[in-house]
Amino acid sequence: MKRILVTGSGGVGGVNFVRALRLAEEKMYIVGTDYNIYHLQFPDVDARYRTPKHTDPSFIPRINEIIEKESIQFVHPDAEVEAVVISKFRDRVKAKVFLPSYEAMEVCEDKLLTAERLAPRNLAPKTIHVKSVEDVDRAFEELGSPIWLRLKSGAGGVGGLRCDNPEEAKIWMEIWVRKKNRRVDEFIAQEYLPGRDFAWDSFWADGKLLFSYTRERLEYAFKHLTLSGVAGTPSVSRIVHDDRVNEVGYEAVKAIDPKPHGFYSVDLKEDASGGVKVTEVGAKLHTTFSLWSYAFAKVFGKEEYNVPYAYVKLAFGEEPPELTPFNAFPEGYYSLRHIDVGAFLWREDGWKAKIL
Repeated sequence: MKRILVTGSGGVGGVNFVRALRLAEEKMYIVGTDYNIYHLQFPDVDARYRTPKHTDPSFIPRINEIIEKESIQFVHPDAEVEAVVISKFRDRVKAKVFLPSYEAMEVCEDKLLTAERLAPRNLAPKTIHVKSVEDVDRAFEELGSPIWLRLKSGAGGVGGLRCDNPEEAKIWMEIWVRKKNRRVDEFIAQEYLPGRDFAWDSFWADGKLLFSYTRERLEYAFKHLTLSGVAGTPSVSRIVHDDRVNEVGYEAVKAIDPKPHGFYSVDLKEDASGGVKVTEVGAKLHTTFSLWSYAFAKVFGKEEYNVPYAYVKLAFGEEPPELTPFNAFPEGYYSLRHIDVGAFLWREDGWKAKIL
């Protein structure tokens, strides 16, 4: 029996990753960890442990303590911040991992570095590092109006806002400096992209793309509570097949890591002319990736849709089911989800299947 540790297992992504593994015919012993004691109650695991924050020096020793106690063979860090730490100290972790390099993760953690890496291939929107308040005026001169102002690091659209003039941008930064103890030089200004909002998820092994799919985000959960309308995870999205997104997503990952290994996620938006630009690359799963895998595997009974299980099999040196490199999920299916209402797959012809 495979013995697996899932860190950050109480998050939405971690809960659905465990769900996907439970869907496989093979029985596995799964241990979950999380910093949040309340979230730790959510996943369907065989044992659960609270861990310190990823920034705590005792984080890796605590992970190793659990590995030894539970005879863990493989560690999947679902939370991005924990994945970065485990990748950095992988030589100290006493179990197998299947992760991108720490160097690639460092680039992905910094949206400015990511944009600079992608710029030579014309894959990213025009980007200016806001080193001082004066740079805001320069950003509007060079990028036009509006601009997209955002923090260099962080998930869920943190610090992001469409700003129509320099005054708005300066006020927005001042609020973050005063209320959140951020610095002005943690911001970047980018060309505003008004078009459709895409997410491209991919799974790689030793430089080879094994699996990918594209979804279009249509509504964000609790979007009315944010000034930007972006709230990190969508409540409504749909599977699309788009060769532009496939090409740009593939090239973006290769620009970050010539030999990708593990999961990579790419956020993309259309510019004013309909071209596709990359707004972010993550050396991780998107939060909803495991839910899509679970949903399609559950509804259609196809093992090749259960990518978390394929990933675990590969990590253990076993042959996974044959995966599809591009457009792996069928087009036209929507994911409908929100807090306390469950989750559904839906089609515009009225077909619907309850997932959660």
